[in-house]
Amino acid sequence: MSDETLESEVKPQDATDTPSAAPVDDVSDDAAEATPVEPTAEEVAETARLAVEAAELDAAEAAMDDEEETIALAPTGPIEELSEEELAEDIQINWYILKVQSNRERTSSEALKRKVAIEGIERYFGEIIVPTEKVTEFKNGKKKTVERKIWPGYIAVQMHVNDDTWFAIRETSGIGDFTGASGKPIPMSQADIEKILPKEEGEEGEDDSPKLNIKFAEGDKVKVTDGNFENFEGDVDAIDHQSGKITVMISIFGRSTPVELEYWQVEKL
Repeated sequence: MSDETLESEVKPQDATDTPSAAPVDDVSDDAAEATPVEPTAEEVAETARLAVEAAELDAAEAAMDDEEETIALAPTGPIEELSEEELAEDIQINWYILKVQSNRERTSSEALKRKVAIEGIERYFGEIIVPTEKVTEFKNGKKKTVERKIWPGYIAVQMHVNDDTWFAIRETSGIGDFTGASGKPIPMSQADIEKILPKEEGEEGEDDSPKLNIKFAEGDKVKVTDGNFENFEGDVDAIDHQSGKITVMISIFGRSTPVELEYWQVEKL
């Protein structure tokens, strides 16, 4: 067969005669959006887990912010906690006597209590008192029990002496120095302490009944104002503070005679 014959038989196909290629999945964006893909169960669980972790992280950060703010507002500096042994060794509480303005003992003691509370030094103080005792007096022939100051112009303070407590006392109106040389604090004696402190129930000691206010001393010259020896004069020879009786040496018929009288039956000359 000749070459011409072959060329005539093999003719180029026209573009219109070319068979169409195999279809290609060419899905547009609109088509993809219109057909959502359903997430799997694993994906849903993972999404939930991440959401929980994110919420926990947010809560932890918020808590840390609050804690940092609290720490920033808290007072700085070391906080020392003293043991019982250290407190017992460092703080020594004793009784002291303070001079105050006359007739202002109670006012001064209350002022000191307020000062101690304001300064926040209660740990250095115990009791703050005006020492008093009950006495029986006879006035206009009538018996009367009154409360009398043991040491007028003074108050008793139970305290530990240091710079803070000393400053609080010096800055309290109406209070002067401690009793002692040059105002140096000297603790009270045990005998004086027993005078100002009330005795416990059942404790042995002096009778707690009111004391008699006998203003006489042995050797005083007195005049009898009541009874059989009214207007007689004599010298006080003895005083019984428990019974309230005094013995007066009175001259009777030229002889010095002891006469026992109630203390309120005489007056001092």
